[in-house]
Amino acid sequence: MALTASTMLALGTKAPDFHLPDVVSGETISLATFADRKALLVMFICQHCPFVKHIKTELAQLGKDYQAESIGIVAISANDVANYPNDAPDKLKQMAVELGFTFPFCYDESQETAKAYTAACTPDFFLFDRDRKLVYRGQLDDSRPSNGIPVTGKDLRSALNAVLSDKPITQDQKPSIGCNIKWKPGNEPF
Repeated sequence: MALTASTMLALGTKAPDFHLPDVVSGETISLATFADRKALLVMFICQHCPFVKHIKTELAQLGKDYQAESIGIVAISANDVANYPNDAPDKLKQMAVELGFTFPFCYDESQETAKAYTAACTPDFFLFDRDRKLVYRGQLDDSRPSNGIPVTGKDLRSALNAVLSDKPITQDQKPSIGCNIKWKPGNEPF
């Protein structure tokens, strides 16, 4: 398992638009889907990565905890399913249903959305404010599959709570660590 860190996209960057199918509902999801929300959390995850498996229950809990808040949440998987069939849309749907995701889980077949966000790993988190400017990118918390630290979502929850209460978010943000995005051969952005 190769460790890859977030690219740490510049704070203030505008959220790139996307139009992706939700693997559960089949509906097309875009930035406009969340136009009435005070903030938007975009998470790049997948089904097979040990780092995502380690936090998947917390991801589902985040969705439930912030469902009544003015936070839009979308998960996106961009992995190459030809070489990683466990990340195919039907497997992603199964994951979303089993975990009870309360947010859309989209499949980025072209990988263009992942490139636009400079997503590098799973999980990779991007939080945008009302103006869809990036205010947080980085880790969920300090927990990793083998370090014994409990999964709490501390870092991301702190950022979510700050943006909801119009408070500044610390600029001291740690990159997420996980498996690299599984790019299609010849489609690697770096």
